Amino acid sequence: MDRNVGGTDRLLRIISGLSLLSFGYRNRDRPLGTLAFVVGSDLFATAVIQRCPANALLGIDTCGAE
Repeated sequence: MDRNVGGTDRLLRIISGLSLLSFGYRNRDRPLGTLAFVVGSDLFATAVIQRCPANALLGIDTCGAE
């Protein structure tokens, strides 16, 4: 599997993912908190593994040349 998440995209995914995870955890008794936790988990996971299925479908590669 080729990486397609890198650079600024990866940094933004880490920051927003952790923010949503934190918000979701603090509001875990509400549906919006649960949704934020799920979305935050997805953003953080795609940043860590540097692979996003949506980017692959759309042909987006922010990883750059190696």
